[in-house]
Amino acid sequence: METNAGLELLHQTRIVAIVRGVPADKIVPVGQALYDGGIRVMEVTLNTSGAAGMISALRESLGDRMWIGAGTVLDEDDLATAAEAGAQFIVTPNMEEKVIAESVARGLPIYPGCMTPTEIVKAWKAGATAVKLFPSASLGLAYVKELQGPLSHIPMMAVGGVTPDNIGSFFDAGCVAVGIGSALINHGEIARNEWERVTARAAAFTEAVARYRERGAAGA
Repeated sequence: METNAGLELLHQTRIVAIVRGVPADKIVPVGQALYDGGIRVMEVTLNTSGAAGMISALRESLGDRMWIGAGTVLDEDDLATAAEAGAQFIVTPNMEEKVIAESVARGLPIYPGCMTPTEIVKAWKAGATAVKLFPSASLGLAYVKELQGPLSHIPMMAVGGVTPDNIGSFFDAGCVAVGIGSALINHGEIARNEWERVTARAAAFTEAVARYRERGAAGA
């Protein structure tokens, strides 16, 4: 999938599925189950055993329908590993300007993790596609809203604490997208091959986004 098409998918769905700790032999069924629930953008974290191979497998099996990225990219070595595996975008938990610059040089969209206004502005100036507000569950919605005053020109993605019930509040606070991990990925269900449950979790989120859009259209 072309980068522009992937960015458009993220713009449309506003959700990044964060997949961590899934066994390698389950990754393609997980991806398919998420896709069946409406998810179109997913990342595999590099602290998952065999992550590089999983990214490659997802690209081969679902790459024409989903945008596949790498998460928990900590340094330039991790970035090289992700790029060689075929990751189409990069997500980090920290703000490392060298990693941002190298990702930009490789033509890979990057979403670096930031917490403070200083980190957010530095990441944006370094070339971030958007910044990942992390940990947003601890920072809270009030903090996200306050950032919009001086920094509304910088697109932000919240990661942490997002549920189907509150996802609209993150958008109202100014987030362009959200990242969702444990609320989507239940390891017990995956171990039991309960793919319909994974799909149902994904659908709960994508349907909540659809309802949010409908409310906005109705109020326009």
